[in-house]
Amino acid sequence: MSSEVRAVVAVKKGAPVEVQRIVVPDPGPGEVLVAVQACGVCHTDLHYREGAINDDFPFLLGHEAAGTIEAVGDGVGELAPGDYVVIAWRAPCGGCRSCRRGRPWYCFDSLNATQPMTLLDGTPLSPALGIGAFAEKTLVAAGQAVKVDPAARPEAAGLIGCGVMAGYGAAVNTGGVGRGDTVAVIGCGGVGNAAIAGASLAGARRVIAVDIDDAKLDRAERFGATHTVNSRGTDPIEAVRELTGGFGVDVAIDAVGRPETYRQAFYMRDHAGTLVQVGVPEPEMKIELPLIDAFSRGGAIKSSWYGDCLPTRDFPILIDQYLSGRLDLGGFVSETIALDEVEEAFAQMHRGAVLRSVVVL
Repeated sequence: MSSEVRAVVAVKKGAPVEVQRIVVPDPGPGEVLVAVQACGVCHTDLHYREGAINDDFPFLLGHEAAGTIEAVGDGVGELAPGDYVVIAWRAPCGGCRSCRRGRPWYCFDSLNATQPMTLLDGTPLSPALGIGAFAEKTLVAAGQAVKVDPAARPEAAGLIGCGVMAGYGAAVNTGGVGRGDTVAVIGCGGVGNAAIAGASLAGARRVIAVDIDDAKLDRAERFGATHTVNSRGTDPIEAVRELTGGFGVDVAIDAVGRPETYRQAFYMRDHAGTLVQVGVPEPEMKIELPLIDAFSRGGAIKSSWYGDCLPTRDFPILIDQYLSGRLDLGGFVSETIALDEVEEAFAQMHRGAVLRSVVVL
């Protein structure tokens, strides 16, 4: 039988979210039903609410989640009821041209549940990033549910499902940060601090945090920043060069996604350095750079999608690092809230008062 559960729904563009009762089907072939234990409040959820991604309202929000498998559909052999999982929004299909070339982290046909979750009147819901986890239960493709060590607290573990993985992977996977490298990270929110933590764990000898907020810069030191630069009153390019013997960094990570921060990251690199953009820009934003600079400075300019991660490989690694005390996932959790407090969490996000509010069910 299907389940009737409480969930956070964005009914129309720009309107406050509502807690409604929705219908979640029993899992069909290749699907699993997850009892959600915790789900982080991410900027992407706010983008859905504001219609900045598409207009497929109503949306079932939430996607940074951990929980337990409640039921599995036909053909699901790798998961069983009671398994503790983190939900990924990319589940490689195994058959697209990218998967066939051995690059499943770029999968072009990521798997999702095929059955819709609905409002009580039968209206289909659009789940955020194919997950929809601001709900007591959610239905996802089996490939989206990644089994991890159940010792990890769900309010911390769920965050690797999106923001932490995006930032950590931007440094480790996309940027290829290695031992002895110098790194600058622009923007010290959740994604930026995860990039700082990833760079530190990868062995970078200098990790420079750049932001316009001293409180955020103080937090960045908790995650491994060795130096901080407040760019509100200081030229960050010159400051980063001064901290690297005049050369610039090996890897510059833009965790903001604005033309000015992209330009800063481009010019604070050493020659042949790497720029990684992980902050998501608005569609109308443009960047103009002298082509001679792009040529003469060399190196690489990369965009990082979901930290170029392979969830089945990377999620358990991050959980192990958390449980061993090397990755401070708990430090990303600013507050725990109930389902009916998500709208206020969006306001907290706007004020820059939190790294992550986390819904606990």
